[in-house]
Amino acid sequence: MAAEQLDPVPVDAARPGIGAARIGISGWRYVPWRTVFYPKGLPQRRELEYASGRMNSVEINGSFYALQTPASYARWAAEVPDDFVFAVKGGRYITHILRLKNAEKALPNFFASGVLALGPKLGPVLWQVPPNLAYDRDTLDAFLTALPRTTTEAVEFARGHDERMEGRSWLRTDADRPIRYALEVRHPSFECEEFVQLARQHDIAIVVSDSAGRFPQMFEVTSNEMYVRLHGAEELYVSGYPEELLQTWARRVHGWRTGESIDGRPRDVYVYCDNDAKVRAPFDAIRLAEIVAELAS
Repeated sequence: MAAEQLDPVPVDAARPGIGAARIGISGWRYVPWRTVFYPKGLPQRRELEYASGRMNSVEINGSFYALQTPASYARWAAEVPDDFVFAVKGGRYITHILRLKNAEKALPNFFASGVLALGPKLGPVLWQVPPNLAYDRDTLDAFLTALPRTTTEAVEFARGHDERMEGRSWLRTDADRPIRYALEVRHPSFECEEFVQLARQHDIAIVVSDSAGRFPQMFEVTSNEMYVRLHGAEELYVSGYPEELLQTWARRVHGWRTGESIDGRPRDVYVYCDNDAKVRAPFDAIRLAEIVAELAS
């Protein structure tokens, strides 16, 4: 598959009676994408700029593997259009090592690491829990209760960081904005009404995860946003989405953002393609956005 020049996809923004549709990719720095999605000769430092001209959102996933720096977040914000939005994936140290417990320092460290340097381009924060973490109401309730809900709260919360963040923290915000959250679960014990009600209580979006049947797929509406991760139609992280399936997902997105398929209330919808192994993610995201825009026109 040769690299192709793609026309920019306009932001399908919220308007009366319909929520915004933010559709993009999970991460953008993948070697196999070069000369396939990214044009030959495009410098690595311009890959985010290129991707942001063809989709209206990206999920930052480097933050899952390690704390990023304020300089990185500020640079990313500067490289994308003004109406672009980032989702940020919370650290695996919190979700996979601490397993949502005893995060009194790890959570402030995360928020002090520069997330707020994204300014108005900060979208939802995603927490992905591991497949071997079963549902425990008390643990999850305590974790969700601890999360700051505005950027102003996050600044004060981040001041509780430990010594590792001294000299490398970002402790300011340009405006007081809400912070939204999504939770992706991977253990079947989460498929219960108690979990759904707890997510609603905390106004947390349960991620609609498409994982080739590997993990639970839950369509419950628990927040003012819907958050979707498309990991592969038939093979996890590998297979692409044929036109028929993209049409199906587009109709779901349209139903959520208009409220027609749920409770009549429009929701903003965030969709990220994570089937990156065979360079399907960016093309699937762009085509899905096209179909969603057509349905809304």
